[in-house]
Amino acid sequence: MSRSLAITARDEKRDAVCRRLQLVGVVMGLGENLRAAREHAGLSLSALARRTHYSKPLLAALETGGRRITRRHVLAYAVALGVSVDVLYGDPTDPVRAAHRWLVEDSPMVVHSRAGRRIGASLVEAMQRRVVELRHLDDTVSSTELYPVVHKELAEAQQVVAGASYTDTNGGRLWGVVSELAQLAGWVASDTGRHAQAEHTYLAGVSAARHAGDRVLGAQLLSCLAYQTANIGDPSDAVLVARSAITGAPAASPVVRALLWERLAWSAARARDTETTRRALDTVDDTYADRSTGTPEPEWVYWLNRAEIDVMASRCHIELGDPATAEPLLTRALATYPAEHVRETGLYRTWLAEAYARTGNHDAAATVLVAAEHDAARARSARLDQRITDVACLLD
Repeated sequence: MSRSLAITARDEKRDAVCRRLQLVGVVMGLGENLRAAREHAGLSLSALARRTHYSKPLLAALETGGRRITRRHVLAYAVALGVSVDVLYGDPTDPVRAAHRWLVEDSPMVVHSRAGRRIGASLVEAMQRRVVELRHLDDTVSSTELYPVVHKELAEAQQVVAGASYTDTNGGRLWGVVSELAQLAGWVASDTGRHAQAEHTYLAGVSAARHAGDRVLGAQLLSCLAYQTANIGDPSDAVLVARSAITGAPAASPVVRALLWERLAWSAARARDTETTRRALDTVDDTYADRSTGTPEPEWVYWLNRAEIDVMASRCHIELGDPATAEPLLTRALATYPAEHVRETGLYRTWLAEAYARTGNHDAAATVLVAAEHDAARARSARLDQRITDVACLLD
């Protein structure tokens, strides 16, 4: 193993442990916040133990990372110290802390179920907002960290639609929430290498979309399944599923249509069907150009922009043996990509490295791949790790 790869492996192991612990609240971040708040209040551990009725050893373990911190512990500190919970959790915009709060807090579904209430519009709206927040967390929090959070939320939503009381209108909206959560849960499962579970979850989401009467959302889930199949299964099957998604959603908005055609393009490229790939990419450009501020788009397509379209086009060109066309597209896209989107940045760097490698510029490929390795140490994505391994083989 080269020295750079050994350092990357060491750093990746260290960061993996730290991020896993940070999510469940046993890392120093939250523990340090608790200790700092206690010391700022001028209380010893013994004094805080008397106020919270927790033992001194337990409090010490919470502050030093020896015990898992739950929402109940944080509330006890807040009451005893006279501070808000938000002060103890720290920066509310920090994605890992946000994920931790999602993991330990009860969702609105649980709260309403305990109260035995009929499900009304307010709960449905709260659930819809939570789906949006979770989806945006996926931009900056690794799938490994989001996996337990999203699947917990999906399970609770499924329990609500299975056992609660609601009107037909609210029922349709609830099924839509379940379907959107299934899409996100399938995506993070796939990114962590749980492909069989991802397929099962995607299909459950298609069923939920059918109950919701939302064919466009069902098409989104099918296209996600096609994308995974193209990557790990039979690309010809992926092409069939991707075509079915497009055919089944004739009323899809322009950006959604562009997304569905993108996934057909990728499936066709993986199947080495050059003509279908090129037609699909042309259709992506045409349909994306048709978007307008007057045409509403579903929130779940917020991330698709010109840079993402160029990245997908470049990947297709590489698959079809035209890396020279891919390189400028990838370079331009990476120059505009948010630095905090570590996983995607790493993935796109692997494609740029592959484009360089396949055009014979191995020095540039190696440089870009090292940058992708550093991204992987932070992103914790099975998909990114596999891409780095695949591209590294081209440089041996």
